[in-house]
Amino acid sequence: MRVRKAVIPAAGLGTRFLPATKATPKEMLPVVDKPAIQYVVEEAAAAGIDDVLFITGRSKRALEDHFDRNLELEAALAEKGDQERLAVITASNDLARIHYVRQGEALGLGHAVSVAERHVGDEPFAVLLGDDLIDERDDVLRGMIDARESLGGSVLCLMEVPREQISLYGCAAVEPTSTDGLVRVTDLIEKPSVAEAPSNLAVIGRYVLDPAIFGVLARTTPGRGGEIQLTDALRELAHDGAVHGVIFRGRRYDTGDRLSYLQAVLRLALEREDLGPALREWLPTVLNGSQASSNAHISPPDQGEYS
Repeated sequence: MRVRKAVIPAAGLGTRFLPATKATPKEMLPVVDKPAIQYVVEEAAAAGIDDVLFITGRSKRALEDHFDRNLELEAALAEKGDQERLAVITASNDLARIHYVRQGEALGLGHAVSVAERHVGDEPFAVLLGDDLIDERDDVLRGMIDARESLGGSVLCLMEVPREQISLYGCAAVEPTSTDGLVRVTDLIEKPSVAEAPSNLAVIGRYVLDPAIFGVLARTTPGRGGEIQLTDALRELAHDGAVHGVIFRGRRYDTGDRLSYLQAVLRLALEREDLGPALREWLPTVLNGSQASSNAHISPPDQGEYS
C-alpha cells in the first residue's frame, strides 16, 4: 500500500525554550516567518501524504488554530485587496486532512506512536518529528516511501554524524545493499556511548513504518529514561530483517534547542531571495562588533495595518 498517512508527535512541553513556550507550543515558534510545524506538514504533503495526525497534549490549541481557517482575518485581507498575504495564511488550510489526538501521559516517542494505532489501522505510515526540518530541495521522505514500496517493512532515515556526537541519537548497525544510499539495518542502540556505537549513522526524525510496529510497541517495556522507546521496538523488527535505512546527505535544520534553532533560522533566511542578500551584508558588521554600521543595514519595519 502507498503511504498516505503521517503521524507527527507534538505533545512535548518545550522546556528548552522557556519562557517562550509557557503559553505557546514549541512547534509554533517561527522559523523565519512560518511556524516550524508548517514546514513539516508541507514536507509530508509534498511526498504525497494527504492525512496527518498530530499527537498532542495540553496547551496545544494553537496548532489546531493554525491549520484551521481564520475567517475574520481572511475577510479583512480580502477587503484590503492584499491577495499575497491572503494566499499565505490560507496555504496551511489545504495541505492535508488534519486530525488530533491527545497522548495523555508523556511516556516516550514509542508510546506517542502507539496512540496512532486506531487512526492508522493496518496501513504503512510516516512519522515526522518536528525538531528536524528537511530542506524542500532534498526530498528524502519520498525516497523512503519508494523504498518501503519496493522492500516492505520499515524504513529509517540515517545521517552520518561526527562519532563524538553519536550519543545524542539512536545509532544503527547496517549492512550494504546493491542500491547506493540504501542499507539494511541489523541493529539499533538508543544513544550509545562512543565506545559501544556500531557506526556513526544516526537515526533522524523521519520514519516510514510498517503497521507491525504497533504489536511490538504493545509489548515494549520502558527503556532509556524510563520511556517507551521507538528505537527499542524497531530493534526487534531489525533483528527480523524487516528494517532498511536511507542515508540522507542533504540539508537538515535542527530546531531542538536554542542554539540550533537560531542557526536554523539564519540558514533558512540566508537561502531566501527576499532576505538573504541584506542579511549577508548585515551579518559581518555584527560579527565584527560594529553596531553603528550594522544599524545602517537594518530595513525599517513594515508599518502596514496587518504587520
